[in-house]
Amino acid sequence: MEDPPSWIAEFTVTPKEFAAHLDAIVDSGRTPLTIGAVADHLTGRVPLPPRPVLLTFDDGFADLPGPTAEALAARSLPATAYLTTGAITPGGRSLLPPAPMMTLDRAAELERSGMEVGSHTVTHAQLDTLSAKALAYELRVSRSVLEDALGHPVRHLAYPHGYNSVKVRAMAADAGYETATAVRHALSSDRDEAYRIARLIVRRSHTVADVEAWLAGEGARVAPYRDGPKTVAWRWYRRARAAVRGPEFAG
Repeated sequence: MEDPPSWIAEFTVTPKEFAAHLDAIVDSGRTPLTIGAVADHLTGRVPLPPRPVLLTFDDGFADLPGPTAEALAARSLPATAYLTTGAITPGGRSLLPPAPMMTLDRAAELERSGMEVGSHTVTHAQLDTLSAKALAYELRVSRSVLEDALGHPVRHLAYPHGYNSVKVRAMAADAGYETATAVRHALSSDRDEAYRIARLIVRRSHTVADVEAWLAGEGARVAPYRDGPKTVAWRWYRRARAAVRGPEFAG
């Protein structure tokens, strides 16, 4: 977007910058794939192609089935879209602040354009602060809504803002997901964990040179690795706050 809502602006790039990032991916010689291919590799079914790269888009903003999908398709770049069902379903409810969103009936259009669709929960809550009942609702209802819309199983999940825990990862597996992506601000690897696959967030401050460095395997640490003390402390703080305030937006 040229002029995004203030709450999402940090994680938004202009159309011109986005095109430059995609061109850098094409020029890198890496092999783009979807999360399904990563899952097939992690379960030992199929090896990864040489120098793979995975592009993911969270939430389901209005530009996704239009300009974003068109820019990807023009460069033959497959990708994965993780959709927050409460934000894209008519009459649905989510914790996402106001923003232009796509609608659920366009999810199949994403698939036709070359994207694989996964779940990004119902409300976009901080999953690692929820009760078991509330967490099960987020995981199972979002998946069933997408499966009803698409007519086939939905196997993959992205944790809102990457927030997860041992319990969250276990319940994601129990809910039938084959993979779950976190954030971790790190490069993934063939040793990564299937239920917290590392991702890098593209921020407005990142340049094409930053993207090129990541594509060269540089400029970020490599997962898997243990959570650091700051991550653990932040999780406990958020849990305590959620116990007082109730479920909060993950962002």
